[in-house]
This record gives sequence, structure tokens and C-alpha cells, in this order.
Amino acid sequence: MASAPSVDENIGSNPLLQDFDFPPFDVVQAEHVRPGIRALLKQLESDLDELEKTVEPSWPKLVEPLEKIVDRITVVWGMVNHLKAVKDTPELRAAIEEVQPEKVKFQLRLGQSKPIYNAFKAIRESPDWESLSEARKRIVENQIKEAVLNGVSLEDDKREQFNKIEQELERLAHKFSENVLDATKKFEKLITDKKEIDGLPATALGLAAQRAVSKGHENATAENGPWVITLDAPSFISVMQHARNRSLREEVYRAYISRASSGDLDNTPIINQILQLRMEKAKLLNYKNYAEVSMATKMATVDKAEELLEKLRSASWNAAVQDVEDLKNYSKSQGAPEADDLTHWDINFWSERLRESKYDINEEELRPYFSFPKVMDGLFNLAKTLFAIDIEPADGLAPVWNKDVRFYCVKDSSGSPVAYFYFDPYSRPSEKREGAWMDEVVSRSRVLSRNGTTSRLPVAHMVCNQTPPVGDKPSLMTFREVETVFHEFGHALQHMLTKQDEGLVAGIRGIEWDAVELPSQFMENWCYHRDTLMSIAKHYETGETLPEEVYLKLLAARTFRAGSLSLRQLRFACLDLELHSKYIPGGSESVYDVDQRVSKRTQVIPPLPEDRFLCSFNHIFAGGYAAGYYSYKWAEVLSADAFSAFEDAGLEDSKAVKETGHKFRETILALGGGKAPLEVFVAFRGREPSPEALLRHNGLLPVTA
Repeated sequence: MASAPSVDENIGSNPLLQDFDFPPFDVVQAEHVRPGIRALLKQLESDLDELEKTVEPSWPKLVEPLEKIVDRITVVWGMVNHLKAVKDTPELRAAIEEVQPEKVKFQLRLGQSKPIYNAFKAIRESPDWESLSEARKRIVENQIKEAVLNGVSLEDDKREQFNKIEQELERLAHKFSENVLDATKKFEKLITDKKEIDGLPATALGLAAQRAVSKGHENATAENGPWVITLDAPSFISVMQHARNRSLREEVYRAYISRASSGDLDNTPIINQILQLRMEKAKLLNYKNYAEVSMATKMATVDKAEELLEKLRSASWNAAVQDVEDLKNYSKSQGAPEADDLTHWDINFWSERLRESKYDINEEELRPYFSFPKVMDGLFNLAKTLFAIDIEPADGLAPVWNKDVRFYCVKDSSGSPVAYFYFDPYSRPSEKREGAWMDEVVSRSRVLSRNGTTSRLPVAHMVCNQTPPVGDKPSLMTFREVETVFHEFGHALQHMLTKQDEGLVAGIRGIEWDAVELPSQFMENWCYHRDTLMSIAKHYETGETLPEEVYLKLLAARTFRAGSLSLRQLRFACLDLELHSKYIPGGSESVYDVDQRVSKRTQVIPPLPEDRFLCSFNHIFAGGYAAGYYSYKWAEVLSADAFSAFEDAGLEDSKAVKETGHKFRETILALGGGKAPLEVFVAFRGREPSPEALLRHNGLLPVTA
């Protein structure tokens, strides 16, 4: 009996292998992954063989062919990985899991290539070194450093051990994040009695009823239920902030902090394996611990990071203690029986009530002022003012993975396109991972020019998880969601407005990890800038602008509980550094003991003994933040200081704002990884960074008498 042609025979039509301007996101299916990635790796293996045979220590004979190889794997694997994050299916997962080891094996071979490493060293030692541009010097130095960290200098058996570790780490990271996703999806609480969810705002009830409909309760309504509560951020946060039912808050909180910590989805053994393997990897590379490996490619050192965290911790502690006192007193004044015994599932609830009474701001009541289309218009107008760019809708120009995804073109002041980006704004819990992120689709590059004359233009994607439109209303955002969009757009700007043509250091490539959050956190500051906010905040039905007194309250509320929020980030950052520098896997202390110990210094109300938040800490076990979570705070110092340049110039002086914006674009957004981040910062600010602006913005500077 004749069999149908196998997928392998259709390799020519595999969308992953096509030459494209924009990836064919609409047609890539799970069945394309195995044959597509395997065919790609085979091609790249032979390209690498060729490069190793013909390599010479020159740009055309070394860096250009290398960039082509690196770019191809980055772009194609990036497509597949992106689809896993936004359109997850069991089939796609299985396919990626199967080819992942082959992809890692290729990357290791590339990263450990002696001929390439030796050619870079020859450039470094050649008499022409001094005549190279700064960006080219950075590429050479980065490549030498990366090769050493990739194990290029290890002897055979050690290299084999190193490669096994890398494979296993990659596999464990995937498994870790899948367990978090599955554990998050697993929890569902069906509620039929409206009294049980008293206090939940209309948007949350609408969302919970929509969930119920999707679970087969087709007659569910926001008004009469039934309602389904999940651990997805929009659902979880609204319960913690608004549900008057204390036992519901407790149940949901306990479920949240114990995600992926038991049964088939238990991440505890995975955490221990990851930490053990990272430690072994560090030792193979002659480092004392994994934190030192991490810092080898960052601005900071372990000591400098710890010093900054301690400086911020001591500035935040008293304010955080006062925050808890304020909540006790306020909840007592409201007759709360739990006032003397406030715990984790009370803090967010009473904070919201205190915020409402103190600033008379109800996040939910502000939603109608932040409709998604208006927010985007305001953001794009700000980008035009600061950076002299126009952002135009270009839907239909590029294929997308979901009907809600928008596509935009970025043009410079002369009307020429300089970049493109996708934006996938809404939460889709069944297939999309939580959080918000930006990543590159392709980066700017001279070598990979599409027409042989002008550089290939950068393309980015931004992904958020905000509340979807309900019925015929647009997506109405919380102020926090507005900040998130500004944040991710800051990342995208650095990728898209780069003027760097060397692809290996263009945009966000080659920028030290602890500096990458600078432009994103910088953009968040504009959410509090009067003109910017007022241009966004228009009621979606009446068009009325946000009242002035509400703006002033938002401004005042910005430092509300700043001490507590600062300590929350410091707990994560200190715990991450501790686990990667001092913790001994398999020793007398468990990872949870370390969390309890670190939390004594960083949390006014210590975590519950059964807190297993580490089991869902994707950032450090499945993201790029291992021994790097401190970089949020490190970059916050840089970004607050950068924004203070606009404050110094005068935020109301539009000419000064434009001039400072131009300078920011020409330094921080333009230079990419082609110049050391400290030098880029100094080029913009005229001096080295100081934490003073951050503490001032957070209201944590001691007031001088």
C-alpha cells in the first residue's frame, strides 16, 4: 500500500525555511518544527564547516559569515519559541522538546569553535586592532569572552561534561516553565453564590463569567454568574485586591504561592538540579560560583550589586514598616476583625482600601479613562515628540498569529521606514504565557541587507496580558497596564531606533543585561508626566479628560507603599544572588530555608513557612535572570537618573524636552551594544549614574530638616 508523502519530502515548502521579510507566523504549525529545524541545522552545520575551513582574521572572512549563521538560528528558532509563548499546544511543545537538544548541540559547537575563537584572538592581537571602530572592538571582545564562557578552552572530557550540563539546563528550564503554566491553568474555582465574590469590580466579574462560559457554563453572566476564578494575573490580582471574602482571598493566595510545588508538576527537584548544574558549570569554567559567571557579561560585579541592594534595602525598610502600621491602623478604624493579625492575603486588599480612602483613587473606576486605542495614540505621540518618529498602523503587511495582533511601521522624520513591530496585547490564558515581554524578530544589519544597499530594518514584537475587550467595549486598562505598555515599548524603541549596522551589536544585542532595562523603565516615568497622561486619559464614552484632581492624586499615590514594593523586588534580587553565590545544593539548608532567611531582612511580614513561590520563579529558573534579577534595580537607578535629565532641563519646556529627547535617541537608543553601557550613559548624562533620583522619585530620601 502506497504511503502518503512524508513531511520530509515537503521540506521545500516548509514555512520555517522560506526566505521572508516578515515571518509566516500564520502558517507555521507544530508539524513543521521537526523537519524544519533539522533541515536548518544541517544547512548551518555545513556553513560552519565551510567557515572553519576558510576562516581568516578579517571582517569579510570571519564576522560576516558568522553573523549570517547566528542570525539564521536566532530568527528561525525565535519564531518557534515565540509561537510556544503565545499559541502553546501540546503538539508544538512536544516538537520543540524533541529538536531542542539538537539545536543546543549546534550552538555549543558554534560557541566552542576553536578556529573562530583563534581568528578573533588574532584580530585582537593584530597591529590593526587600534584602527577598528568601537563597535567592532566590542564584537571581538564579546566573542572572545563568550567563547571562554561557552567552554572553548576546556579539554575533551571536561568539554563533554560541560556540554551535557548545557543540554540538561536547557531541558530543565523548559520543563520548569511548562510546569508553572500547567499548574496555573489547573486551578479553577467555580463560584455560584454572588455573596462569595462580594467586592469584585465589574470588569473582574465580566472576565470570570467569560471564563465560566469557556468552561461550558454557557449561560454565565457577569451579573448572575456562575463565575470562574483562576490564578491568571487579571483574575488573581482582582481577588487579592477586591474580594471582601477573606477565606476566598486566603484560598487563592495559598494556591498561588504553592503553584508547581507538588505532585507531577513539582518544580522543587528541578530547582535543585538547576542550581547544582549551574554550580558545576561555574567550577568547570574556573569561577567560584554561578553568580560570578553571570557577572562576567554584566556592568556590575557581585560586590557592587550587593552593595546597591543593601543601600536600597536600608533606605526602604523604615518606610515599609510604617506601611504595615498604616494598614493595621486603617483596617482597625474600619472595624476589621483581622486588624491585629494582618497577613499576606490581607495586605493587597487593605492597601487598595487605604489607597482609595487616602487618594480617593479606585483603579477600577479609572479604567474607562484608559481605553487601549487612546493609550496607544498617546504613546505614539510621545515617541514623536521625544524621538521625531511617526508610528503608523501597517496591519496586513505581515502575517500574524492571532486576529488581535496589531502590526506597525516606524518612520523617521523624512517619512522613511526605520523599523516595524507587532503588538499582541490581550490575555489568552489557555495558550499564552503570563507576564509582558519584548523580543526581537530580526535585528538591524548591514550584512543581511535585503536589497544589497540599505541595512535590513529591525522588527520587534511586544506582548502583554491585559484585560481583553468585553462585549463591544474596547479593552479598558488599569493604570498599571498602561505603565506595562510604556515599559515594553521602551525596550522595543532601543531595538528599533538603533543606528548600529553591525548586526551582532545592533539594537538590544550585545548590551549588558543589567543595562537593558534602562529604556523600558525610563519610558514608565512618562506615565506620570501631565501632558502625556492627559493626552491619553480620555473617557472612552464621553471623551472627557481625566479630572485634574485625579491626576494630582495619581501623582501622590505614586510613592504609596514605595518602601514595601521596593522590598518585594529586593527579596527576589537578594534571594537570586544568594542562591547563585552562597547556597550549597544538597547541603543542610533547602532553597526554601534560604528564602525564609533572606526574607527576614527584606520582608516586614515574613513569608508563610509553606511559601513555595520559588517554584514559579520563572525569571531565574526559566528566563535570563539567573544571578541577574538585581539588574531591575540596577537599571532603575540608571533610568531614574536618565529621566532626571529631562526634569533638570524642564519638563514644561517643550524645546528642552525635544533637545534632551534627541540626545537620548542619539546615545541610549542609537548605540546598541556597540559601546560599553557606562560610556553610553555618560555620553547622555555627562556624568556617572547616582541612585539619588530613584530614591527621590520613590519618596525614600530622608527629608532634610
